[in-house]
Amino acid sequence: MSSRFSETFSLMPWRSSSHPLLREVLELEFGVSDMELEAEAGSVCLSLQEEQTSRIRSLMATEQSPLLEAICHCLEEHGQPSGSELLPSFEDSAIQNLAKILCLDPQQAKEKVFLLSLYGLMLRECGDAALVKRYLTRLLDLSHQSCSQREGIAFAVGLASASHLEVVWAMLEHLGRTRFLRSALRDTQDETLRSSFLSAASMLTKTLQQEYNTQSYRFTQIPELVQCLLCILQKEPNFLASPFRPKIILVVVGLSKLRPHLKPLVKDRVLQVCFSSVFMLPPVPTETPEGCPALMQLDPNATETLLLKEGKVGEQRAALLWGHSEALFKETMCALNLLLRTFITQNSSMDEVCFLLQHTEPWLMSDKIHERQRAVQSILLFLQYLVDTVKFTEEATPSALGHQIGLLTLLWRDEDRTTCRCSHQCVSLLLQLTVQQKGKTQEAIYPNKLKQSEFWSPRDWEAKLYSMAKAFEQDLTVAQHTQLVLTLLHSLCSHNHLRCDLASKLLLMMFEEAGLKVEQVAEVLHSLFQKLPDIPLQDVQQTILKAMTTLGSQHPQETVEVVLSLCHPSERRTLPLWKALAADCRLARRVITLLYVKLRLRPPRDVTRSSCQTQLISLLALGTIYELLYTQEFRSAIRWAFAGMLLGLLTQLHYLFELGVVEGMADYQEDMLDSKPLGPCRTCLEALKGLFWTSNYWEVFASIQLLRGWELLEQLDTYADGVILLARAMVQHDCEVKAVLGQAVISLKSMEERDNVVAILLLTEFLHSPEVFQYASRKKLDNLLSQGLGNCNQLVRAMSLKGLSSVAMHPKKVSLLRNRMAGLLESFLQPDSKDLTGLMAVLHDILQCLGLQGVVSVSLKLAQHLLSLFENEQEEVRGGAILLFGDVMASCSRKTRQAFKSLAFQAVVPLLLHLVDPCPQVALKCKSTFLRCAVLLKWEFRKELFGKLAWGHGLGAENDVFVYVVESNFGKYHQFLLQALTYLGSPHRPLKLAAMKFIGALLQDYLTELCFYLRKGDLSLVKKCFEPLREDRDLACRRFYRNFLEDVTELARNVP
Repeated sequence: MSSRFSETFSLMPWRSSSHPLLREVLELEFGVSDMELEAEAGSVCLSLQEEQTSRIRSLMATEQSPLLEAICHCLEEHGQPSGSELLPSFEDSAIQNLAKILCLDPQQAKEKVFLLSLYGLMLRECGDAALVKRYLTRLLDLSHQSCSQREGIAFAVGLASASHLEVVWAMLEHLGRTRFLRSALRDTQDETLRSSFLSAASMLTKTLQQEYNTQSYRFTQIPELVQCLLCILQKEPNFLASPFRPKIILVVVGLSKLRPHLKPLVKDRVLQVCFSSVFMLPPVPTETPEGCPALMQLDPNATETLLLKEGKVGEQRAALLWGHSEALFKETMCALNLLLRTFITQNSSMDEVCFLLQHTEPWLMSDKIHERQRAVQSILLFLQYLVDTVKFTEEATPSALGHQIGLLTLLWRDEDRTTCRCSHQCVSLLLQLTVQQKGKTQEAIYPNKLKQSEFWSPRDWEAKLYSMAKAFEQDLTVAQHTQLVLTLLHSLCSHNHLRCDLASKLLLMMFEEAGLKVEQVAEVLHSLFQKLPDIPLQDVQQTILKAMTTLGSQHPQETVEVVLSLCHPSERRTLPLWKALAADCRLARRVITLLYVKLRLRPPRDVTRSSCQTQLISLLALGTIYELLYTQEFRSAIRWAFAGMLLGLLTQLHYLFELGVVEGMADYQEDMLDSKPLGPCRTCLEALKGLFWTSNYWEVFASIQLLRGWELLEQLDTYADGVILLARAMVQHDCEVKAVLGQAVISLKSMEERDNVVAILLLTEFLHSPEVFQYASRKKLDNLLSQGLGNCNQLVRAMSLKGLSSVAMHPKKVSLLRNRMAGLLESFLQPDSKDLTGLMAVLHDILQCLGLQGVVSVSLKLAQHLLSLFENEQEEVRGGAILLFGDVMASCSRKTRQAFKSLAFQAVVPLLLHLVDPCPQVALKCKSTFLRCAVLLKWEFRKELFGKLAWGHGLGAENDVFVYVVESNFGKYHQFLLQALTYLGSPHRPLKLAAMKFIGALLQDYLTELCFYLRKGDLSLVKKCFEPLREDRDLACRRFYRNFLEDVTELARNVP
C-alpha cells in the first residue's frame, strides 16, 4: 500500500474495509479493486463458461435480437418489485430456448440478477451498434425501485460499456438530460430513478477508469452528466438520510479524471454546489449518545429493524441514528476532500490552489460556527496534502493567495477554538507553500514558531502579531501582501467585534513594523477611503486611522498625492484621512509643505488649454488647503506655514486671474449657505481670508472686511490695491511681518513675474513697520529694490521706486513730512477751510508715509478736530473725517497708545450712532473706525463685536452690539448716556432714533448704575435734552418721552 494511501487511510476513523463508500474512495483514489464487484463478476464468469460465452459471440445479430427481446420482455413483465429475486414462472419459450442454446441451468435462468448480467454480456458481445442502442434504451426504461434490479441494471450497463463506450455514454447523458431532469422537479417518488441513474453512472465511471484505452478518448458529454449529478445533489434534503450525497461527489471525482478535464466554469459550478451541499448540513452533535459505540459498527438499517422488533426505540435508537449520521458526514467530508485533491492533481499550480480556495470564502465568512469550522477543516486537509505530496509544475505567485491568507487570518480569534487552531495551521501551510515556490530550502518564519504552540495566549498576543507581520512581509510578494492588506481592510466593516479588532490591530502592526512598499500605497488608500465610512466600531476606526498616520509618516509624498486624487476637496469625504495625517505634528507640517508645493505647479496658459492635468493638481491642492484651514487638527501646522501659505495663495489668485477662471466671483454671497462648490478664484480668495481668521489674526481680517478690501482682490484691476491694503493691516497689527518679509525676499528672486508682483507689493508696505530693519538690513532691502527697477513688469518697477523713496529708506524725510503735516493741520483747523475733503486726503497720505513715526501732539489735535466733523452736513466730509480718525487711531505706537485712548472713548457713542447714518458709505467707514477704537481700548468682546458689525442684521444684532459696548466699559455707563443725549436733537432722523434706542436701553437695564455714577450737575443736561421731545412733531419722539419719563424722574430723585 502506497504512502499516500496510508496517510489518507489514517485520517479516516471508519477504517473497516467493508464500508461501501470507503471502498469507492480507495478505488477512485488509489486503484484498489471493489471486492463485491469482483465477486459479482466472478459469479457471472463461473456461471457463464467460456464455451457459453463463445456461443454468444457466434450468434448472428438476427439471432441475438430475439434472445435480447425475450429477456427484456420477461424483465418488463415481471419487473415490478415483489420482494422476490426470482421470476414467478419459467414458461417463456424464448427463455427456455435461450437456456438450451447456452446450456444454462433452468433454475439459474429464473434469477433476475442473472438475466440482467446475461443481458449485459450479450450487449457487450453484440456487434450491431443500433441493436445495442435499442435494447440499452429498453434496459434503462425498466423499473428502478428494486435495489437488486437497480444494481443489476447498473452492472449490465457497465458490461455493455466495455465494447460500446460511446453508445452507453450517450445514452446515460441523454437519460440525465431528459428523464432525470424532468423528474428532478417532482417529489421523492422519483428517488428510485435517481438511485438507478447514480448507480449506473458509478458503475460506468469505474469501468471507464479500469479501461486503458479510455485515456485516449475524449468524453465530450462529461459536463452534461456532471450537471445531472449536481441537480441530484441540490435536491438532496438538508440532513444526512442516505449515502447519496457522498456517492454523487465520488462519481463526480471519477468523471473529472476522464479526458478532457473539466473546464473552469464547470469546476466552479461543481465546487459551489458541493461546498453548499456539505457545509450547510446541520451540525452533528458533539456528544455520543449512550450505547452508540457498540452500535456504530452495525448495519444501520438492520440494526434499527432489530431494535424495533425488540421494542427498543428510546436511547439506543437515538444512539444508532447519531452514529449513522456521524459516519455519513465523515464519508461526505472525505469525498469532498478527494474532490479537491483530484482537481489539484490535474493542475498542480498555485493558480489552481487559489482557484479552489476562493470557493470557500462564503463559508469562511459565514455567521454559523459549524459552517466556518467545516470550511477551514477542509482547507487544512487539502493544504496538508499539498505540502506533503504535490510538486508544483510551475512557479507562480498569484496575488489572490494573499486574499486567502487574509480570510484565514481573520479566523484566528474565532469563537470556536477548533476553527482558531485550524486557521492558524492553514496560514502556516500557505506560507510554507510560498516559501517552496520561491525555491528556498528553509521553512517560513511563522511555521517554526507555530509548531511550538497550538494557540496563542492573550499574554503574548502582540508578540505573535509582530512575528506574523514580519512573516507576511518576508514570505509574500508585494502583490500578495497588498491583497492581504485589502482583505483585512474589507473586514473592518463587519459587525463582528473580535474579527474587526484583530484586523485593525494586525494592520497597525503591519504598517508600524514592516511597513508598506511605495507601490502598495495607492491601492491600499483607495480601499481605506471606501471602507472607512462603513466601519461601525469607533475603537476600530481609531486604530485604523492610527495606521493611516503611520503610513503617511513612511510615504508622505505618495500619501498626499493619492488622497488628493480620491475625490474633490469640496466633498469633504477625505477629511478623516487628512485628520489622521495631522495626528503627528511633524507629519502635519510635511503635509502642508507638500500641498504648498502642489499649489505651485502652475503651467503657462497655453499649456493649460491643451492639458489640464497639472492645473488640476494645483486646484486640488488649493481646494484641500481651503478645507484644512477650518480643520482644528491642522491649525498649528498652518500657523507654522503662515508666511509661505500667504504668498502661495496670493500668487495662486493672480495666476487664476491670468487664466481667466473667474466664474463665481461676482455673484458670491457670504451669508448664503449654498451646496454648490466654489469656483477656483473664489476658493482661493476664501482660503486667503480663512488663513487670517483661523490663524487668530482676526484683527487683520476684520480691518480688510469692514473696509471692503477683500472686494479689491476679486478682480485683477484692483488686485494690487487689495494686496497693499492687506499688507498695511498686517503692519498695523504686527501680523507675521518678519516671516512674510523673508518669503517676499525669496519671491523677488523668482523667475515668475507674478511672484515678483506679490513680493514687491508686500515689501513696500512692510517698510512702514518700525521693526523692519531688525528683520532685514537697510542695505539688503536697498539692493532688492534697486534690482526691481530693472524688472520687466511695470508695476514691479513703480513699486520698487516707491520703496526706494520711502521714509524708511530715507529717514531725513520724517522731519519734512512732520512739518508738512503740522502746516496742513493749521489750514485744516481754519473755520473758513473750503476743501476739507482734499485736505483729509493729503493728511491721510502723509499718515501712511509716516506710519508709526508721526508726531503725537499733531495727531491728537487732528483727531480732536475730526470728532467735530462727524456731524458735518456733507456726507463726503463726515465719511472722510470718520475714516481719517480711524487712521489716526491706528497710527499710534505702543508708547503713545494711552494718549489716544481718551479720544477713542469720546468717539464711541458718535460712531455707534453713525452706524445707521443715512449715507451707506459713511456707515461702512464708521464700522471700520468703530472697531479700531474697540481694539485700541482693548474691549473684552471686540471679536464678537466685529462679527455683528460685519454680518449682523436686525434688532438682534443691534442688541448684541449694545451689550458688547456697555459690558466692555464697566462703570462708564453715565458717560455713554451724556454723549448720547446730544443726538436727541440731531437733524438726521436715523441718528435721533438710534440715540433714543441707546438711551432707553441704558435707562431700562442700567438705571441703578446710572443713579450711582451721575451727579446733580449732569441732571440739568438730561432734562435739557429730554424735555423738548414732549412737543416734538415726530410721533416716535413723543412716545419715547412718555415711555421713559418715569425713569428720568426716578433718576432725578435718586441721584445724590
